[in-house]
Amino acid sequence: MQNSANKLIPASTVLAVRDRNDDIEVFMVVRHHQIDFASGALVFPGGKVDKNDLNIKIRDHIISDQNLSHEELSYRIAAIRECYEEANVLFACDENNSEILSDGKLAKLTTWREKFNNRQGSMYEFAVHEKLKFTVDNLIPFAHWITPKMMPKRFDTYFYIAEAPHDHLGEHDGKESIDSIWINPKQAIEECESGRRTIIFPTKMNLEKLSRFNNVKDAIETTSKENVITVEPKVEKTEKGSFLTIPEEAGYGLIREPLENLR
Repeated sequence: MQNSANKLIPASTVLAVRDRNDDIEVFMVVRHHQIDFASGALVFPGGKVDKNDLNIKIRDHIISDQNLSHEELSYRIAAIRECYEEANVLFACDENNSEILSDGKLAKLTTWREKFNNRQGSMYEFAVHEKLKFTVDNLIPFAHWITPKMMPKRFDTYFYIAEAPHDHLGEHDGKESIDSIWINPKQAIEECESGRRTIIFPTKMNLEKLSRFNNVKDAIETTSKENVITVEPKVEKTEKGSFLTIPEEAGYGLIREPLENLR
């Protein structure tokens, strides 16, 4: 039985991607240095599942061809909320129109983004007040990571990949994140390895997974067909040192990362 201090915290994160210069880019933000998790790191937009994301009434305000469980829906609603809050990219449409909101409509919703940043309002209230439906099928399950048991704060995180609406340009919130960038996955990894940027282990691994693809169509279609294998890194101790390992079948290759290399 888990003690309360080590309880898993449900969380969602989004790899919002676009095609640029014959390659793929992903939107990332730099965490504020005062944030208690991944401070100063380059990360994908994301955060904890809020209790309001579990509101059963939200099901009346989604567009989906899938029979999503209540838990899965709450993760996707949290992912959409966090992506909107941290990146100003919103996967939603007007309730009478199936097309993703234009940048013009998005600009008129600024007060809601401010509310979410101030921990006010809910996605249900947002949908009802603005007559929106959330396009949850735009989010494709990409990865599922659980923080190792040895860590004092543990997350149960679902990563989703989604093509960013073409006129949603992305913008950090200036609170939890202090900078943002559209970046090629390979470039992000190179900048991490050169010491220019700080990227935590799960983010780096999912950048490497994303770097397999050269365009959004390939990334979305391939990911849609793959099974997501849960990753809960384990510590392997040998005479050469201690290593963090993850299941090879999860799609990251054979990973044995020295613990001293981890942030």
